[in-house]
Amino acid sequence: MIAALLLGREGSLGFPGKNIYPIFGRPLMAYPLMAARQAKFVDKVYVSTDSEKIKKIGRQYGAEIINRPPELCTPQALGEDAFVHGYEVIKDSSKEDIELMVLLFCNAATVTSEIIDEGIKVLRDNPGYDSAVSVSKYNMWSPLRARKIQEDGLLHPFIPFESFGDPSKLNCDRDSQGDVWFADMGLSIVRPRCLEHIEKGLLPQKWMGQRIYPLKQWGGLDVDYEWQIPQVEYWLRKHGFNENEGRSI
Repeated sequence: MIAALLLGREGSLGFPGKNIYPIFGRPLMAYPLMAARQAKFVDKVYVSTDSEKIKKIGRQYGAEIINRPPELCTPQALGEDAFVHGYEVIKDSSKEDIELMVLLFCNAATVTSEIIDEGIKVLRDNPGYDSAVSVSKYNMWSPLRARKIQEDGLLHPFIPFESFGDPSKLNCDRDSQGDVWFADMGLSIVRPRCLEHIEKGLLPQKWMGQRIYPLKQWGGLDVDYEWQIPQVEYWLRKHGFNENEGRSI
């Protein structure tokens, strides 16, 4: 069995209600739900949450509900622990062996059924891979440009320039360090072993394991602030949605 698991909790400090924020007449979380439901190889869809509103929407889109424990619903709780909990509930309740877990977030709409199916095919063809993960290219956020404010109140390099090679050969061109790919949180398809031995995974998203295949797309993101909504709307328009009609993804 291949199961999809969405995470979404009640409390959000940066953007309250983000998971159910309306976009093109649907709550934000409807888009990853539809993608999972429309994927050819996904057998069941689950939503792990403490929110009654999220539970109601999940059921409307055909998902089974997992009650997320209070200790996994705090601002300090880690998504990886909620994924492990959800996986264990699914495994204990299923009569079938779990082949793959499709991990999604209620606040990440930038995912399609096509990329889910692509990732599943990749993992079936490559047993040595731990996961297949959606990634987006953001060269403007190269680690070379990262800064931190130190005790003197001034900007300093977040990472020593020597980490990138000879500093004399570095420059301000955003493409000069090569393409910079970020796991955009739209999609992670993982083998059960990644969740059963999550301590062995690569930081910071340890649920992805070590051998991670990139599913390339553009503009992917999970929504943490209201100002990100226009980017999600733009992405959805480019993938067939608008204010008046939409496609099943």
